[in-house]
Amino acid sequence: MHAGPASDRDTICAIATPPGRGGVGIIRISGSKALAIASQLSSVTNITPRTAHFSSLNTSRGELIDTGLLLFFANPASFTGEDVIELQTHGSPIVLNRLLAEICYLGGRLAEPGEFSKRAFLNNKLDLVQAEAISDLINANTETAAKNAQNSLQGAFSNHVNGLLTKIISLRVLVEAAIDFPEEEIDFISELDVRSQLLAIIKETENTLHQANQGQIIQEGLAVALVGAPNAGKSSLLNQLCGLDKAIVTDIPGTTRDILETIVNIKGVPVTFIDTAGLRVTDDIIEQAGIQRAVDTLNRAQLVLFLMDASATSQQSVSLYSLLPPNLAEACLAHPFIGVSNKIDLLNGPMPYIQEATTNVSIAAKLGLNIEELKQAIIDAMGLHPESEHLFSARQRHISALQATLNALQNGFDQLQDHAASELLAEDLRLAQLTINSITGEFTNEDLLGEIFSSFCIGK
Repeated sequence: MHAGPASDRDTICAIATPPGRGGVGIIRISGSKALAIASQLSSVTNITPRTAHFSSLNTSRGELIDTGLLLFFANPASFTGEDVIELQTHGSPIVLNRLLAEICYLGGRLAEPGEFSKRAFLNNKLDLVQAEAISDLINANTETAAKNAQNSLQGAFSNHVNGLLTKIISLRVLVEAAIDFPEEEIDFISELDVRSQLLAIIKETENTLHQANQGQIIQEGLAVALVGAPNAGKSSLLNQLCGLDKAIVTDIPGTTRDILETIVNIKGVPVTFIDTAGLRVTDDIIEQAGIQRAVDTLNRAQLVLFLMDASATSQQSVSLYSLLPPNLAEACLAHPFIGVSNKIDLLNGPMPYIQEATTNVSIAAKLGLNIEELKQAIIDAMGLHPESEHLFSARQRHISALQATLNALQNGFDQLQDHAASELLAEDLRLAQLTINSITGEFTNEDLLGEIFSSFCIGK
């Protein structure tokens, strides 16, 4: 039985299939003792790599636990880069747990969350982006998110990052070479066209950051707040979007007092719609609390849909500030903002629109009129192109690192442009290199690795 603190040199084991009963259950073992443990468990006398062996699996006392398939992947040609054994048995929790207990008795230990993927990273089988993509693929909520995660796993994001890194290093070498010859520095910088090269790198970094932002939204979802005056039709729209009667719909203003949320797949993007209490001045204490919660919701939304009753106004051009107090209007306008004129089936006058909106859409929520146009407007307002074959999954740490890289590059360009300060440019290029290296894990501290892999499934 393994004892003592966990080590990367331990032989680890875990159930790789979901909890519960199933036709098949899978256990993985990775480490230097994996083959020896399998040999003691199994009735197979000659375990051949990459061959499926049918075998009985027994305790060290000779008691049969189960029969199943045994596969051996010899290092370094395995997922973790270590010797890996995979046992495929009947999917009984009792059987799987008995096997785990026996493996630990023979010298293994239970794996920590994400430890198999962490070992693949440490053994240079994957970079950090690809390791994270495994978790993103498992947790994908839409087909598009799964495709993007697969792109990252195959190296699409890493290739972008490594391409940028190569260009940053090359430019840094040129700039530092110029610094070594101060009497020729200005001519050297000019002849090598450092400004143009730097601008090209900045542009490429901006494009990669834009793609990463899209990848994060498609992977993690988009939060959209439905706000507006009472009885504007927010609940009807929510029901239309999610295809079921989730929200209470009445003609009584102020019906919605709690926050209602539902997730809708729009063109491959998981969109969480948050239906809030109607925003108005009221003396009702409970309704006031609902309105305050609606205001709080705006702080975590990425996009706002403001609904107004088109049939209740005779104006064509309407200012949001005429519909809401200034502080609430500004809270809405702090985000990409879609003005939605609802109940156009009851409209007698001109089609109204909100002056400050990024875009305006006219609908009849109860009838389902123009709902598809509204969905497309949501995608367009965020600059998303989920149909693109070249997107990849991304996380907030990637976006933060790309933004820091971009800031360093832009600061270096300013130093060169305004002060001809190549020494400061060289320092900014060094910082850009460090921050972009953190994405793939070239320079990553152990605490960050622990945080990343702790969110993975056990057995992956």
